[in-house]
Amino acid sequence: MSAFKSTPEIIRLERISKHYGQGELGVVALDEIDLLVTQGEYCAIMGASGSGKSTTMQILGCLDRPSGGRYYLQREAVDSLGDDDLAYIRNRKLGFVFQQFHLLSQLSALENVMLPMTYAGLPPKEREERAAYALNQVGLAQRMSNRPNQLSGGQQQRVAIARAIVNQPILLLADEPTGALDSRTSQEIMNIFQGLNEGGMTIVMVTHDFETARLCQRIIWFQDGKITKGAIAPEQFREFSLAEV
Repeated sequence: MSAFKSTPEIIRLERISKHYGQGELGVVALDEIDLLVTQGEYCAIMGASGSGKSTTMQILGCLDRPSGGRYYLQREAVDSLGDDDLAYIRNRKLGFVFQQFHLLSQLSALENVMLPMTYAGLPPKEREERAAYALNQVGLAQRMSNRPNQLSGGQQQRVAIARAIVNQPILLLADEPTGALDSRTSQEIMNIFQGLNEGGMTIVMVTHDFETARLCQRIIWFQDGKITKGAIAPEQFREFSLAEV
């Protein structure tokens, strides 16, 4: 037990499974996977379509519950918590970045970033100050008053990242964050993630792009609902990925 407590872990999945349907029509999306992610890691999750990547991200983000197994977030068992507790964890401990930006079109960049703090009940002045700081972190200090339709795709994703980090989460979850962007803009977004990680943020990212994955510290490979390779180093990845294609 002492070794468990001393580990600077953020995520621990123990024999996590997820089943949809029953009988002959049932689907096993995850088949008793184990995963450990420690504080400050920057991990990429990869695999073919239907391999379990998205299901894993839903469970990590407390957006779905496993059918079996245990999920520990910062050593707290969260798989059996009630809806209110899970909502609190999503707002205070997790940050989400998706392929689609999910910005509210009627709000400015600053107002979009302030939203998570509104739900958290922070006073208006603190919300505005922290949102401005987060936008400055992603290089949008001059675009705070712009609405989404006045921003490029890359700028909208920067706003989404600022919104994800404004509550200072312990874990940033990114699901294909560069999937809707061109190669140059994708590199700019990856530079932001790199800077956040260098500042100590733990990041888990789903991506289909080999070059994006190679910018992470560790690649986790899924196949048929299982983790077949849990720790592919970036320098080993090109040879591995070519074998998998």
